Amino acid sequence: MTDHYLDDEANVAAEQDLFDSHSLQRPISELPELRPVVCLPSTAKVSEAIQAMTDQRVGFIMIVDDGKLVGVFSERDVLVKVAPSDIDITATPVAELMTPDPQSLRSTAELVYALNLMSVGGYRHVPIVDDSGNPVAVVSMRDIVEHIVSQFPDEVLKLPPSPDQSISQNREGA
Repeated sequence: MTDHYLDDEANVAAEQDLFDSHSLQRPISELPELRPVVCLPSTAKVSEAIQAMTDQRVGFIMIVDDGKLVGVFSERDVLVKVAPSDIDITATPVAELMTPDPQSLRSTAELVYALNLMSVGGYRHVPIVDDSGNPVAVVSMRDIVEHIVSQFPDEVLKLPPSPDQSISQNREGA
């Protein structure tokens, strides 16, 4: 009896095509709004990088020398490398704390590749570069989640109220 029930459920799920994997085969360039590119040279001070992230309301900046992506610096770097240390952020170049030679993708790459990098590498942002290695955009986990939600708006956005859960409209942190 249980096997029959499971088979029926599997058939219903297959018929409904609960997740259209083709939506992840689309190129990154088809996402409606990618995060703005915020770039600084490797000689910029850590304090400048933090200020740029704050001013631009982004959690990730690209470190660029001679137009080429040479590193990335993120909020996570601030929390893990800056906050627990006693470095002078006004004198320390961001090059000393950035992640050098980051993995990147082209805008023609499929979303599934960005998702793979994020999942396997533990990244929340992936730099998008042109054929010459010049930064052109940033794709974030949020961008991909918003894309998936846009594919299933009724299932995700129109949930009935739950007494066990309240969703804050205010962003935590900065």
